[in-house]
Amino acid sequence: MAAPGSVSAAFQEYLRHLGLQDFPCGLGSWNKSCLNAEPAGLEETVPPGEETPEVLLELLRDQHSPWALPHDCSPQDRLLREVAVLAPELLHSSRVFQVVKSLRILDKGVEEVDEGVLRFQQLEELILSANRISKVTSAHLPRALKVLELCCNAVHDLQDLCARPPPELQHLGLGYNRLCGPSQEKHFTVDFWPNLISLDLSFNSLTDLLGLVSQLSTLQNLRILVLQGNPLALIPSYRGFLVDSLPKLSILDDIHIWPDERQQFHGLARQPELIRNEGRVVVSIGEMKGLPDPKAFQQLKVGSEGPMITYSYHVTYEFAEREELEDRGSPEVTQIHQSPTVATLDVDSSAQDTGEAKSHQESAVTEEPKAHSAKVFATPGQPWADTIDFSYRKEHVAKDLVGLMSYLEAGTIVSVVEEKVLSWPVDADAEENTATNKKEGQELKKDSAKGPQPSDKQKKKKQPCEFRSDPPIRSILGTRRVTLKTLLATENMVATVCEFGILIPQKPPEPPVVEEKVRSEVKKGTDKSKTPKAVKGAQASRKTATSPKGKGKNKDTAEVAEGQELQPVLLTVQFQMQLLRWPLAASTQSQENVAMAVGKAQ
Repeated sequence: MAAPGSVSAAFQEYLRHLGLQDFPCGLGSWNKSCLNAEPAGLEETVPPGEETPEVLLELLRDQHSPWALPHDCSPQDRLLREVAVLAPELLHSSRVFQVVKSLRILDKGVEEVDEGVLRFQQLEELILSANRISKVTSAHLPRALKVLELCCNAVHDLQDLCARPPPELQHLGLGYNRLCGPSQEKHFTVDFWPNLISLDLSFNSLTDLLGLVSQLSTLQNLRILVLQGNPLALIPSYRGFLVDSLPKLSILDDIHIWPDERQQFHGLARQPELIRNEGRVVVSIGEMKGLPDPKAFQQLKVGSEGPMITYSYHVTYEFAEREELEDRGSPEVTQIHQSPTVATLDVDSSAQDTGEAKSHQESAVTEEPKAHSAKVFATPGQPWADTIDFSYRKEHVAKDLVGLMSYLEAGTIVSVVEEKVLSWPVDADAEENTATNKKEGQELKKDSAKGPQPSDKQKKKKQPCEFRSDPPIRSILGTRRVTLKTLLATENMVATVCEFGILIPQKPPEPPVVEEKVRSEVKKGTDKSKTPKAVKGAQASRKTATSPKGKGKNKDTAEVAEGQELQPVLLTVQFQMQLLRWPLAASTQSQENVAMAVGKAQ
C-alpha cells in the first residue's frame, strides 16, 4: 500500500480516475474471448454480447463518444486506455509500469517522491508541478529519466537531489520554489548535470549573479536558461553579463539571443566590477486631470474676516524602505488624515482597495501580500488647475534586492493628497493702541519741541495685511494599487493611468473662529461698547450670503457657492515605473516615448 502523499499513491488514484476496469476498457463480458484469441489469420465468429477490439477502440477515439477523453488530456492517458482494451491483463500485474514513459501528476498534493517511482524503469518524463514537494531524493528517480519538472513546489534544498542524479537528464525545472543563494548555486555544475540542456530557476531567491554564472559556465550543453523573477535579475547588467558569459546559450528568459545582442555586450564578462548587487528604479508622475475646483464651493466671501484658504495637491507612492536615497528625492508623507470636506462617490475600487485606503491614512499599507516595509514619497505640491502637470521623476537605488523583489510582487500604493491651509488676518488694532498709550507722553514732548508736524493722514501709511497660518490639513482624495509583477519578468516598464473615481467636494462648515476671537478680546479688556471689526465684517458677510435677494458686493460669490453644479469627471493620474536595464543610457532615453504612450492610453 502506497503511503498517502506519495507519487505512488497519486498514480494509483490516477489509474482509478481513468476507469481502466470499466467499459470499454479492462476485462468484462464485452471482451471475454480476448484472452483466448486464436492466432492471426483464423477467423471466428465473435460470441454474442461481445465487441471486437476495433469497435472498443473506436468508442475511445471518437470525439462524440461518451467514453472519449477530453481533448486536452495527455498522450499518456490515451495510451493507457488503449492498452486496457488491447491487453487488459497488463493491469493485473506490475507490467503496467513498463508501459509508462511519461508521468504527469499535477496539483494532487504530492509531498514525497517515494521509492515506488523506481518501478517505472522506462520513465523518461516526470512532471510533478504544483504539489507540495520540499526535497527530492535522487535514489528514488529512474536512471533513464530525461525530464524532471518540479515547478511550483516548496523545494528549498538540492543536496539530496544532487547526491546521485539521473545521468541522462536534459531538462530540470525548479521554477517557483524556495531556493536561496548562495548555498544552492553550487549544485548547478557539470559534475551533477553533464547532459543538461534546459534549466529553469525562475522566481526563486537567488542573489549571487557572479557565483551562479561561474557554476553555469561549466554546463557545456546548456542552451536554455530561465532566471527571471530572482533578485539577481533586477541588476541592470544582468542580461548582458549572462549573454557574454555563456556563449553557447540560445534562449535566456524565453527571449532568443541574436548575434547583434552578443556583439552589443561583448567584453562585459571580463568586467565583473560593473556587476553591483543593486537595482535602479525610476518613478515618473505626469498629468492629473478631473480634480474639482475647491474654490467654487468655498462659503467664505472676499472681504470678510474669515480665513483665506489655499489648496495644494500632490501624489504619493510607496517604495521599498531599504534604499539609497538621492538628493533628487522629494519629501516623505507619513501622516495623512482623512478630512470630512471631501466625499468620494462612484469610486471604481475593489474591496481590497477600500481597506488599503483606510490603513494608508495612518501609516504605510501593511496588508498581504507584503513581506517588505515601505516609505511614502510625494511629488511637490501644486495649486489647483484643470490639468496639473507634476513632471515628477525620481531614481531610486535599492541595495536590498530581496526587499525590492518583495516590493514589486506586492505592488505600490498611489494616492492623491489634498493639503489645505487656513490663513487668518492678524488684527493689529489692539496691539497698536497698547503701544501708543505707553509712548504717548514721550511722543508729545518730542513733537512739541520739534514744531509743527504732518497731519495724521499724511503720517499714517496703509500697512499690508498680515496673516497667520494654521497647520496644514491633509486628506486623501483617492488611493489605488498599481501592479508591478511584470517588472519581475521580461518587462522593463509599467506605464498606467490610475483612476480614482469621481470626486464631489462638499461645502465646508462655517468656522466658529469669529466668536472665539470676540471672547478672547473681551478677556483681554478691550472696549465692550464697540463692536469689533471682525464681528462687523462677519455679520455683513453672513447677511450678504444669506440674503434672499443676494444684495451686497458678494452677490455673485454667494450664488456660486450655493448653486454651483459640478459635471462628473473621472480623477486620473499618469504613473510610470521603469526598471533600468543595461545599458542605462538607452533605457532612460525611452522616457518620452513611454509618456506619449501613456497619453494615448488615457
